[in-house]
Amino acid sequence: MCDQSKPSVPAELRAGNVAPFDSVQLLGRLDALDITHRTLSHAPVFTVDEARTLRGDLPGAHSKNLFLRDKKGSMWLLCCLADTKIDLRQTATVLGARSLSFASRERLWRILGVTPGAVTPFAVINDREAAVRVVLDRRLLSYDLLNFHPLDNAQTTSLAPDDLLRFLRSEDHDPELIDF
Repeated sequence: MCDQSKPSVPAELRAGNVAPFDSVQLLGRLDALDITHRTLSHAPVFTVDEARTLRGDLPGAHSKNLFLRDKKGSMWLLCCLADTKIDLRQTATVLGARSLSFASRERLWRILGVTPGAVTPFAVINDREAAVRVVLDRRLLSYDLLNFHPLDNAQTTSLAPDDLLRFLRSEDHDPELIDF
């Protein structure tokens, strides 16, 4: 087990009117939706490679989650298998966007309420304006279990694909399914 303290958020990102949901509140939301889940604590991870070394034999699909924006300010949360290679130009074409780039850490905190390394589809719970389009790799749905950070990169939560879809839809973020 590791320290369960909240992730460190820089002072310049803490300003705002509404505090984002944290992992405890998120897991409570999953419980309220009768979604079966299991959460493991571990050392904080910031990259797919770090996660790979820590997860051991944790069953199910492991993910890569990217928060992207275009020059017009439209935003996407892409969720795919951890080993997927993403070509931003090709992805922009598929999404009908121009010139995709990674969103800033300030935007990540302001819109999704997470810090770098903790990007997850669960973060839509903090997108109160429904400004982010969620895009899931169709291959994720072929696994029995999916693994994502529950708004905290020192934890991993496992759940069934249908339950992820139910959660996203309950948060008014019906995902777009594509093949990466």
